[in-house]
Parts: sequence; C-alpha cells; structure tokens
Amino acid sequence: MCGIFAYINYLTPRTRKEILDVLIKGLQRLEYRGYDSAGVAVDGDGDDTIVVRKSGKVQALLDQIETMCQESWKTEEGAYESHVGIAHTRWATHGVPSETNAHPQRSDPHHGFLVVHNGIITNYKGIKLFLTTKGYQFESDTDTEIIAKLIHHLHKKHPDYSFRELVETCIQQLEGAFAVCLKSKHFPGECVASRRGSPLLVGIKTKTNRLATDYIPVCYPIDHRGTEFPLFTRNTSMAEFHPLADEHEVEYFFASDASAVIEHTNRVIFLEDDDVAAVKDGTLSIHRLTRSLDDSHAREITTLKMEIQEIMKGNFSSFMQKEIFEQPESVINTMRGRVNFENQTVVLGGIKEYLPEIRRCRRLLLIACGTSYHSAIATRQLIEELTELPVMVELASDFLDRLTPIFRDDVCFFISQSGETADSLMALRYCKQHGALIVGITNTVGSSICRESHCGVHINAGPEIGVASTKAYTSQFVSLVMFALVMSEDRISLTPRRKEIIEGLRLLPEQIKQVLALDSEVEDIAKFLYQQKSLLIMGRGYNFATCLEGALKVKEITYMHSEGVLAGELKHGPLALVDQHMPVVMFVTRDPTYNKCMNALQQVVAREGRPILICNKGDTETQQFAFRSLEVPHSVDCLQGILTVIPMQLLSYHIAVLRGCNVDCPRNLAKSVTVE
Repeated sequence: MCGIFAYINYLTPRTRKEILDVLIKGLQRLEYRGYDSAGVAVDGDGDDTIVVRKSGKVQALLDQIETMCQESWKTEEGAYESHVGIAHTRWATHGVPSETNAHPQRSDPHHGFLVVHNGIITNYKGIKLFLTTKGYQFESDTDTEIIAKLIHHLHKKHPDYSFRELVETCIQQLEGAFAVCLKSKHFPGECVASRRGSPLLVGIKTKTNRLATDYIPVCYPIDHRGTEFPLFTRNTSMAEFHPLADEHEVEYFFASDASAVIEHTNRVIFLEDDDVAAVKDGTLSIHRLTRSLDDSHAREITTLKMEIQEIMKGNFSSFMQKEIFEQPESVINTMRGRVNFENQTVVLGGIKEYLPEIRRCRRLLLIACGTSYHSAIATRQLIEELTELPVMVELASDFLDRLTPIFRDDVCFFISQSGETADSLMALRYCKQHGALIVGITNTVGSSICRESHCGVHINAGPEIGVASTKAYTSQFVSLVMFALVMSEDRISLTPRRKEIIEGLRLLPEQIKQVLALDSEVEDIAKFLYQQKSLLIMGRGYNFATCLEGALKVKEITYMHSEGVLAGELKHGPLALVDQHMPVVMFVTRDPTYNKCMNALQQVVAREGRPILICNKGDTETQQFAFRSLEVPHSVDCLQGILTVIPMQLLSYHIAVLRGCNVDCPRNLAKSVTVE
C-alpha cells in the first residue's frame, strides 16, 4: 500500500539537512510499498512548517528538496534539539497521483495539523460532507484529508484536549483500515500515531543503546465493569515509558516496515490494532480506547535480527534480481535447524505443540492471495498424499465473498509474505471467530497474521523488497513441504517416500545454483519473446502452480499478457489460441504426468506451435519437439516446481529489462496490499 516514516529527535541535535536525510532514506527503504508520489513535512523557522510534496518517485522529491534548500543549507546555523518530521510514499487509491493528492495532507493553509496515512477510510464521504457543512474546503481527492480537517475541527471544539486525545477522538469516527502519523504546530515536538488493519512500528534509539525495560506498559480507560485495569482518564497522570536508565537523549522512528529503521536501530515495538502511540518530551506512551479479554498489559520491545546489508542491492541491478539469486541461501535458511539430514527428521517448533490437534482435524484449508496462493497450489498434492486429509486451497477474497462454512475442527493456514495482506487477514479473523485453529505462514516477524495466529512457521527467507515475490515463494513452498513431512512422521508405510523427499531437500540448494547458471540462456530466450504481446505457459501436476506463478510474474513486471494453462485442459479451449505466432512455454519433466504432458506437447506442435520447453537435463527425447529448450536438474516430483519456477522468474526479469520496465516497482502495484 503506502509507506509511512516519521523521525523524532529529543535532546539530540540535528540540522534540518540531517533530518531531511533521515526522512528521505526512510522513504527510499519503503518505496516498494508505493511510488506514485511522495512528501515530507519538517519544522521551518519560528512556528512555520515546511511541506514538500512531489508526484513520482522519491528521487523526484529529493531533487525538489535539494533545489529548494541548497542555498539555505550552505548558511544553516545551529540545530534542532527536538524536532518531529513526517514523510510518506504513496500508492494511489483515492485520487490520481499528483502533488495535490500526495501526503502529508493538511488541515488548513497554515499547516495546523499534518497527517500521513496508509490504508482506506471507508466512511470518508460522510465525514467530508459533515466537515463541508462546517465551512471546510477540500484541496485533494484523497480520503486522508478528512483526518487532518476532522482533528482541526475537534481542536477548535475542545481546545483543552491534548494532541493524543484529539487523535483518539478522531480515530473513533473512522471506519476502514489505516495507519496514521501526525504532527502539529499547535503541539511542537509531539508526534501521535495509530493503526487499525495496516502495519506500523516504533523504533527506539538511544545514545548508549540501553533501555530501562524490555516492555512498554499499555494504558487503558477505566473499565465500566470495575475491573482493575491500568487506568487513564483525561487530565490524570499517564503510565509513560521512559526509555533511558540514566540519560535523556532519544530518537524515535515510526515506520510501516522494519526495513526503514534497521540502519538506525534494531529495537522496535510492533503496534497492535487501535493502539495510539504518543511521543511528548522524549517520552513514549501507548494507549487503547477499549480492552478485550486477550489484550496484554504491555508491548514488547523486539530486537530485530535483520541486517542492513540484507536490504541493499549489492552488485545487482535490482532487488528482484538480487532476490532471485539469493534463493540457494534463502532455501537453506528456511530449512536451517528444522531438517536434520543425518537422522532424516523434520521439526517445526512453531507448530509442534499443536500437531495432535492438527492431526485430528476434519480438513486443512490453505488460504492466501497471489503468489502465496500459488505456493499453496504447488504443495496441495503432497500434503494430501502425506496427511490423507482433504486439503482446500482458497483465494482469500473469494473465500470471504462466499462466507465459506468453517467448523471448529478445521485447521486454516494463512500464507502471506508480509503478514499484512488485508484479504488474508480478514479471512483469518473470520475463521478464528468460527473456532478454527489458525496457522500462519509468514516472512515477517511481528506482522498481524503472525501475531493473530495460534501457531505458525516463519519462512525465514530474509527481507524481500522487490514487489514481485521470488524467494518468498520458494521458501513458502519448502515450508509447506516440511509441514507435510512433519505430519507423516508417525506413518511407517510412508517412510521411503519421506526419505526420498528429505534427500531431495538436501540437494535442492545446489540444484537451484545450477538453474541460476542458465541465466544467459534465459536472457537469450527473453530477446526472442520481449516484443510479443502474449504468452501461454502450460503444464500439469506439480508444475501447474509453476504455470500460474510464471504467468503472474510476466504480467506483474513486463505488462505482457500471459496465461497459465493446465495442459489437461488444452482441448477445452486454449488450443484455439495456438499457432505459429503464439509463444508457448511448456513444462515437461520426468514425473508421473510426463506422458500426458507429451501428448499436450505433440498437440501444440501439430498446430504449428513453436514451444519453448523446460525439461530435465539430458532428456533428448523431449527436446526433439522443442523450438527452444532449457534443461533443469531432475528432482523429486514434489520439489520439481521449485526448480522450474526459477527460469520463469529470470525470464520475466529479462523481458521487463528489455521492455524498459521498472523491475522493482511495477506500475499500479505495491508490495504489501493492506486494503481490500
């Protein structure tokens, strides 16, 4: 969706240039979340506020800032002891990408209140109509602008309210999903942030990196039932977090993603839905307006293990290319500490305690969107084989539209790279309300799906910045294979099959390296395809998911039409598209569906099709039908899809480069879809 970044320095002197550098670098780390427009707001001279907004990518914003401020930086004197700056990179929902619709959005021409926002306010039209009757005039087409103007209205109505109280009162009127961060000239040095359905975290940095505690107490209102909760009411003292043991200098960072703060600090707090975090006089407090039975008294300060080197491109031209070539390591990291190749055992600590309950379930539901959905399709057959349980694979959006029946003895898997995918998260809550056991498969520690699941598996693929998912797909694939192996560990009859698969996993990283070595051959094929208008990708069995995922990659980053076709359905319509002009990629590997795939291949050739084949190394029998071919190592049938999807990742990458497309930031798309 969009990227939020805010920086607060307290008793830590920073020049305006240093503050802007921190804000811009934070946005650059978040640009994968949105790149239609960007903006920043920092303090000016006196009580003035400088707001710079620009349509386009963050670099365009940086160029604008440098043009505006270059002369003033040369003569800049002194530094801000305390300062609040907010920044935003946008993925357009309401209103076209433009300078007017860029964030921060303001409450009035004097910048009384400024807000950056990620998400969608579903009732913004009603609030906008109300504010219009109060004399407010709107400048943008965004839903975000109503937040700033509503707070401005509340401030005029309740001048004695604190900044935090104004934000709390405002968000009670909002419906939809959002993460917001606000600053105000009326409350200098203060910053307030809140979230509901969209990710937001707080990073904490101190001079000596020492904190007084590993937890921050959460303040709740007085409970009407008289339960003894931590209390707060207006005009009473708050339970606040003083981060330092014996010093006062502190810096805070609000961000949509940990990648934006890791170069500054590895100590973060993941905010929960309806948390209101306020920074005032260097003190952070977290408040909630309501309390449910499962709410905690505190928010844990988490130490991130992410390294800044992991989110840098290094010698690669794009993050997507880097992440494709990281797959030998990411697959190893997914299996590390879980697969013992000597004893041929698999342990998934995150679900170990729940295995008896999972084994007693009625059915398994794998629920996801996009690439994560394809990883579920890729492993469904193996999970059915090793568990002998019915496995349903569902698109989260369709699952919700149908209000699918869910039972207390169902086990629902939610697969998401970010752990914040809106449709998947909504489906998770629906299943949880119906009593199902929830298993999260995510790549992001502290994400909403991670926190709201009963148990789960962290795929441990490392940060994935490119919008088109690559290494997360293969790590999700391996994670689900490991789950199937764990579920069948007590079945003596399946021991030979399990040993075969575990041996295949052992060989997998080296085989992936062999596939990556085909990069130049793939690039040569891309030169043949990049001027085409359409591409058919065919296969069946374990390779059907590869067809779907390969077609998605081509669509995502090359803007070429592509379609994943189940080879068994060729005669039921798709064969009509085949002629000498239609590019066709086919997967024909030596697995149980080989003979059926060969029949489909011969049908394509008989219609003057010129298929590009992805087959096993040394398979000359199959290659005689190929116009072009790529040879991948032979693996266990259920793992072959990992080796065949990588050529499609490389192919889509090279086609996109040849067509002049932005590989990491495809048009109209963002990494984390946090709205429905």
